[in-house]
Parts: sequence; C-alpha cells; structure tokens
Amino acid sequence: MRKRRNYDLQEYRENHDRWLVSYADFITLLFAFFVVMYAISSVNENKYRVLSGSLVNAFQRNVSEVKQPAATIPSPVETDLELDPEPEEATDPARERADETPDLDEQEEKERFIRQKKMRVMANDIMHVLAPLVQDGRVSVTQSVQGIAIEINASVLFSPGHAQLAENSIQTLRAVAAVVQGHEHEIQVEGHTDNIPIHTLHFPSNWELSTARASSVVRLFIGNGVNPQRLTAMGYGENRQVASNETPEGRARNRRVTIMIMSKEQGQVTEIPVDFVHERNETR
Repeated sequence: MRKRRNYDLQEYRENHDRWLVSYADFITLLFAFFVVMYAISSVNENKYRVLSGSLVNAFQRNVSEVKQPAATIPSPVETDLELDPEPEEATDPARERADETPDLDEQEEKERFIRQKKMRVMANDIMHVLAPLVQDGRVSVTQSVQGIAIEINASVLFSPGHAQLAENSIQTLRAVAAVVQGHEHEIQVEGHTDNIPIHTLHFPSNWELSTARASSVVRLFIGNGVNPQRLTAMGYGENRQVASNETPEGRARNRRVTIMIMSKEQGQVTEIPVDFVHERNETR
C-alpha cells in the first residue's frame, strides 16, 4: 500500500513541471515577435516571404508539441535570417532625363530672366542719355518682345536730302554707342523717308537715301567700339510709313532712323525637311 502511494506521489510531482511547456511557448512567441520587428525594419519582399514561411513552420511545430506532453523544454525555433540582398533597381535613362528636365527648365528660365533684366537696364540707360530729345518729342524709345527700338527723327541727324551726319548729332549717337557697346545683341539700323521723290547725283531714289543714312549711323557705331558683326544697315525708303504723308507733320514723322537692338528671345528657326516638300507636291 505504501509503494502504491509513493508511485502516485512521484507521478504528481512529475506532472507539476508541465508549466515549462507554456513557458517555452511564451519564449517562442516572444522570439517570433522580435523577428517580426526586425523584418519590418527593412522592407523587402523576399524577406517577407522567408519570414512568413519561418513563422508558419514555428507555429505548426508549437501546436504539435502542445498536444503531446513533453518532459523537456523545447528549444526555440531557429530562424534563418540570412536573406537575399535587395536587387538593385535598374536605371531607366528615360526617367533620368525626365528628372533632369526640371533642372534644365529652371536654368533656362533663370537665364531668360537675366537677359530680360539686362535689356531693361539697357533701355533705361538709353532713355537717360537721350532724355532731352525724348522730352522734345524728336526721339522715342520703346521695348517689346523683339527688343529695344530707338526712333530718331531725321532732322536730328541729317540735313534735308543728305546722308552725312550733322555735327550736333554725333555726340548723341556716341552716347548710344557707349551704352550698347558692352552687350552682345544684334543691332539693325533702319533708314526711312517720306514719299516725296528724290533724284540727285548721289541718290537716284529714296531707297539709296534711306540706305545711306542707315550706313552713316553704322559707321559711327563701328568707330566708337561696337562690333561690326553685330550691325546691319537697312534702307526701306518710303515703304514703311508710321504717319500719313498727306501732311507736313506726317512726312516729318516718316523721315526717321530706327536703331533696333534685337532681343535674344526670338523663336528658333526650324528647317523644313525635304520629304515634307515632296509630300506637299504629291497632295496637290
């Protein structure tokens, strides 16, 4: 009878240690929690697949061990954390060019702003040196997308029917040349006349007179340091009037020299391909 009682007592003591199974489960779950935290810290699809497989195996093993009594503490599940390195993303040239485009656009916009600012400063300087003539109404200075236009009445520069600069006009043109000398803009000097015909030994028509007057201004600019490659002399005769030739005032207004300082914001010239010309002819 005593032997039977000792056996029951021994069995009771052995069963008393079954709490170790729950403790082992707790340790395993805690380990799995830290594995999850580690995996979340580095986002990678391959890591998630490996982690998912490891967790499934771990929990399946724990469930089977809980169903079967164990005399020893189960060891934590070892998880292989040596994962494949993240694949390097292939560089897309088109995407790189797209990323660079805003920088290029921003740079072009900055350069355009600087050019426009320089044009405004140059226009103000020209207005300053020509202020007396502007107030007198014989000179006008305007600025547009094409550039800066300085319109000088012919009476300020020339005697009637002549293309030689008057002495009192040379100093005025020298002041204008000093302003434009340090810039790189192209300059077109245009000569204009009224519709009264002229026929002299030097000027058979208004074409020759207007061209000769523009050339006189160009020569003075060259003599005062303006690069000749920037200059162009053009004569329009009476063909581009700005006022009516029916009145003396209108004819006086049409006799003028326009100094056009060209802006660099002009549209780019696009060459038409030869194939387009052939296609155009075939459709007719």
